Amino acid sequence: MSLEPTDQHSFFATIARLKYIQRWGLMRSYMPENVLEHSAQVTQVAHALAIIRNALFDGNVDVGLVSQIALYHDAAEVYTGDLPTPIKYWNSKISDAYKGIEKEAMLKLLTHLPVALNVHYKHILLPDEKSCEYIIVKIADKIVAHIKCIEELSQGNKEFQKAFEFTGGCFSDENRIRLEAEHPEVYYFIDNFLPSFKLTLDEIT
Repeated sequence: MSLEPTDQHSFFATIARLKYIQRWGLMRSYMPENVLEHSAQVTQVAHALAIIRNALFDGNVDVGLVSQIALYHDAAEVYTGDLPTPIKYWNSKISDAYKGIEKEAMLKLLTHLPVALNVHYKHILLPDEKSCEYIIVKIADKIVAHIKCIEELSQGNKEFQKAFEFTGGCFSDENRIRLEAEHPEVYYFIDNFLPSFKLTLDEIT
């Protein structure tokens, strides 16, 4: 295989700038969170969900692909910034338009890779949205947002009360039967791991 001449490619330098993109922009946070930190935690949770699915519920999920999609799931925000959820979902026109912008941003990121590597990243940055791997990442993203609300509320920050109720609603009892039938790994994680996020360090240790 012939290699391209040595050249400067800015893909990873661009991705590294996600640490400058702050989340929860309309809200006062006890502990500020950037997109790079968020992506790391989503990767941890998504990776866990995939392993739980395979190990405990006879799943056949590609754990590696789940981790890769999770790691880069918000990469477009290096160009778009973190659009606050109330604005992103204000109406269907805004949601559809923003989704198109995100896709264009991901395509732009791909141009910062050597041609020989581009094909290896395209299915990660622009995954099949109907795949089990992609859906697991989306659920992990919601779980991590809920964890953030738990952490903020534990510090007495009532700014996150509504967000806590909204993110928790995704996993409410009324949704449990439907979601658990398709993704039992989600409620295994919620029942066995999520409660400990409410504990102090002394209580954990």
